Formats: sequence, structure tokens, C-alpha cells
Amino acid sequence: MHDDGRYDDLRVTGSGGNSPGPVSRETNYREWTVNEPRDPSASYQPAETPPSGAVRPVSSAPANVPPARDPLDPADGPANAPTPRPPAVRANAAVPARFEPQPPVSAVPHQAAPEAAVAPSDTPQASGYGDEADGSTYVSRETPTREEDDPPLAMEAMRAVQILNPSGEVTMPRPDRTRVMCVANQKGGVGKTTTTVNLAVALALHGNRVLVVDLDPQGNASTGLNVPHHTGVPDVYDCLIDSVPLEEVAQAVEGIPNLWCVPATIDLAGAEIELVSVVARESRLARAIAAYPGHFDYVFIDCPPSLGLLTVNALVAAQEVLIPIQCEYYALEGLNQLINNINLVRQHLNPKLEVSTILLTMYDRRTRLADAVEQDVRNHFGDKVLQAVIPRNVRVSEAPSYGQSVMTYDPGSRGATSYFEAAQEIAERGVKEPVSRNA
Repeated sequence: MHDDGRYDDLRVTGSGGNSPGPVSRETNYREWTVNEPRDPSASYQPAETPPSGAVRPVSSAPANVPPARDPLDPADGPANAPTPRPPAVRANAAVPARFEPQPPVSAVPHQAAPEAAVAPSDTPQASGYGDEADGSTYVSRETPTREEDDPPLAMEAMRAVQILNPSGEVTMPRPDRTRVMCVANQKGGVGKTTTTVNLAVALALHGNRVLVVDLDPQGNASTGLNVPHHTGVPDVYDCLIDSVPLEEVAQAVEGIPNLWCVPATIDLAGAEIELVSVVARESRLARAIAAYPGHFDYVFIDCPPSLGLLTVNALVAAQEVLIPIQCEYYALEGLNQLINNINLVRQHLNPKLEVSTILLTMYDRRTRLADAVEQDVRNHFGDKVLQAVIPRNVRVSEAPSYGQSVMTYDPGSRGATSYFEAAQEIAERGVKEPVSRNA
């Protein structure tokens, strides 16, 4: 055979005088002709390249391949006549291999490995992509397990059902006596009102009777619980100044069973000035709560961001102080002064008062500052810091604009889940470590 673009092989060109001469490499094959249009719908298989060391088997042509057309035989028809094409073969169909690779020859004689050296494998070995051994399904190592295969929406729905507790069967531990908790911090914007509202809703949804006293003239706790607090509505100001009974101003929260709220109006802004000349001004709120005829499991008092007479009234009426601390440096700066004021109230007005709970709020896990503040607070207060940490979550900020808490606005969010865990931890701590409470 010459490499000049022509084949002189007698098997191709024929022999004798009837030979048409050497055949060029551009000559039409028996599978197609120049004048025949190519069918675009047919699937053509590229020729396989024999690997190194492969030996081409000497065998007859497959049965489904038509014999070669003789251009000089009248029985075969003209040379340009279309030849029936074999049916197209799909790409994933089994095609007989043209070349059978032979195993490489190694210089070292092959020795069979002992059976003990071969460790059994739990994963079924597949011969190739899409081939399964013993009829079992091949599973990749990246495939999640059955426990990790729950979609995010399903997990969120499970959390929502756990928090809303529509059946009412799941309950949190109820204390033996009323726990009056004052939510205080002289720094504003640390989450006092948000913490008060969401903890109260979480406890009320799980079988506890809860009362929220809004002692902030801004009235944000009343807004979060969708309780009317416009001018003319009986509020906590009437209790402090005019000695109105607390049950006359308390309102039931719509949609939340076992939850009541004492609203605050703008009139409360002048209460500190009017309380200056009142006898026993520091204990006005304590007497109003003690005279309430009903029984509550929890009483949360939302304090203003100051250390005035309103906050002092709350500290005197409570037995426990819950301090929300924002995970920033400014929140730590004024914490020392708050602790000093609490100690003064304990020494002179309320010896039963103690700081029982510290809650970290607005935690941003992307910053090192939040982690540093958390470590400092835990090192200083120890077990008083709740394990639950409230992250920054937009759902928590959106809920008050709809007159709801985050527990009912988006119960599957991270903020609702964190406050639910904090409420559950507070309830369990009250049962395990009881403190002195009023009847």
C-alpha cells in the first residue's frame, strides 16, 4: 500500500483486466454515496480507536452488514444507486465492539492475591455508569442520608407546628408561684420590648398564663401585641397615679390564649414627674400587681431605656431581672451601672431581687465582635446566660409592623425558633432552680 492517496490493494481494486484501477481514498464507501442526501435524524457512531496493544480479531463481518456492492455486476444495479442503510443505532444501545482490548503484559508474573487481603466492601461495585451489581441501586457518597434528606420547607413547617402548638397538647413547665420578671437595660435598642413580647407569646402558646405590663411611654409592647393604646384608653398610668385596679386596664390579646397586656399611652411620659410627690412612689406598681385577683404564671414588665422612677417601680415589683444584651461594645459599657442600681434596690427596697437571666440578642455570627462579646458575658455571668442566642433576623423586625410577634408572624424563622428555645429554657430553669416569688 502506498501513501499517495491511492490504494493498490487487490482486495479492494480487484485483479485482471476488469479492474477499474487503483481506488482513491475519496471513493464512496459502500455505506453511502455522494449523490445520496444524509439523513440528519439518524444517529452515527464514531469509529472506535483501538487501544495500544489491541489485536483486531479476524472474523467474518456481522450478519446485519450488507455485502459490498460490485459496481461492474449488473445484478447489483448502477454504482450510484442508493444502498439500503442499516437501522440507526441509539447512543446508549449495546453495540458489538470492533476491537477487543487485550490485557497489558506485565514484566512481573501475575500472582493471585490471597482472599484474606481483599477487604469486603459494603458499597456495591458497578461495572460502569448505569450498571448496578446484583440488581441494587448504586448510591454515590455525596447522596444525603435519610435523616438529612428533609427539604428546608419541611423542616420549617415542623418548627412552625412546634412553636404554634395548635393542638395545645405540648406544654412548658409551669412554676409553683408567679414569676415576676423585669426586662431592663438602660441602653436603648437592645431588644427589651422584642424579648418581652416574644417570650410572653411563646409561654402563653404552651399552657402558661402570662401578663405583660408595658411600662415604656413609647408603647411598643402594646403595638407588638396589637393592643389599643391611643389617648383615652385606660393604661398603666391610671394604675400608678390614680390607683386604678390592674384588672380594669388589662386587655386580652387577640388570637393568643392565656395572654393579657396592660397597655401604655403617651400619658405615661409625665408619670415620673407626678410620682415625685407621691407617698411610697417606688412600690406603686408592686402593690397593683399583688392586688390582682387572678393568678398568673409569668408577669413580664417592659421597662423604658432609663433608670428613672418607672424602672425603679419595675425593679421593686419584680423578683427576677432579665437583661437583654446586644452583642456590641456599647451594650457592655453601661452594664456595670445597671448592676450597681440593681444592687442599690436590693439593699434598700427589694431584698428578694436578683439578676436571674441574661439573654444575648442581635448576634451576628459573621463578625468576631459578636463572638468576643458573648465570651466576655459568659465568663462574667456564668450560668445566668441562656444558651439560646437571638440572631439578627429581619422577620423579628417585620413582625411589629403587622401587629404580631415573630412567633405568629413567621413561626418557622430563625428568630422565632431562637425565642422559643429561650422561653423553654427559662421555663425549665424556673422549675429546677426555684426562686422566691409572690403568691
